[in-house]
Amino acid sequence: MTTRIEQIVTDGVFELDGGRWDVQNNVWLVGDAHECLLIDAPHDAAAIAELVAGRDVVAIACTHAHSDHVDAALALSELVDAPVLLHPDDRVLWDLVHPDRAPHAELADGETLTVAGVDLRVLHTPGHSPGSCCFHAPALSAVFTGDTLFEGGPGATGRSYSDFDTIVASITDRLLTLPGSTTVHTGHGSHTTIAAEAARAPEWHPTR
Repeated sequence: MTTRIEQIVTDGVFELDGGRWDVQNNVWLVGDAHECLLIDAPHDAAAIAELVAGRDVVAIACTHAHSDHVDAALALSELVDAPVLLHPDDRVLWDLVHPDRAPHAELADGETLTVAGVDLRVLHTPGHSPGSCCFHAPALSAVFTGDTLFEGGPGATGRSYSDFDTIVASITDRLLTLPGSTTVHTGHGSHTTIAAEAARAPEWHPTR
């Protein structure tokens, strides 16, 4: 059965540093007719579970632990009977959202998540948050970047636990080295390609 990428957009609120912002989040599903991997769990566990449509879920892999990416993670985990995976460097942010319960397992840079015969390599890309991760699926010519890289450049770094120079290094060293034809599936908004963002890089960081 052919492995495919599916998407749902959920609406909700991002909360950090005392602020609240209305947001729309992309949720990504990688899989086939029998099993799948979910990337991020924002806002609406029931809607995401409906997209799963009864398939076995190997894991819920979180790109990072800002509230708008993990607020539905534990509820979704119970609905689809799957573990929540998060890089340990983002535990400080996770605990702001879920202070009484931990993720089920840790993501590690370089490890491989396998679903429906397709491997996704975990890339630790700090900057937007300390434990931000991207998931590269070479067989699908795709990378799932959460809030690290968008159409037009890096994710925001103006809030706690984020740093602009760090995100620039992550994008430059870990993402822009991927094949240019790789489709970038982002945490919010439209997709892009590695080639398109490499061409724009001098605009957002001309000295690097």
